[in-house]
Amino acid sequence: MSELDKKITIYLGRKPNFSSEVILQDDGNGSYIKEWNVNDKIKPTEEQLNALEAQANTLEASNQVIANRKAEYPSIEELVVALYDTEDKLAIENKRKAVKDKYPKWH
Repeated sequence: MSELDKKITIYLGRKPNFSSEVILQDDGNGSYIKEWNVNDKIKPTEEQLNALEAQANTLEASNQVIANRKAEYPSIEELVVALYDTEDKLAIENKRKAVKDKYPKWH
């Protein structure tokens, strides 16, 4: 099941400030909206949020792909060295391609 914060992000079309605009709470029975301080949209119903489950799952998967890629991409130092060495540049390009192939984007 998708996390509530992802559903709210999809509902709003942007990531809200979860410290002031939308305050979530979990008392042991699952997360819920404790406070809704968003001025541009009314507080969604549970049914509205549940309808966004598939989109929220896709967002979570996409975020995981980005995190995985970031962890395995070449370092800044490797990139700088590759600017001045053709062989290093080719190695960097191959490494980036391998990472992208390993973690394809979600659509």
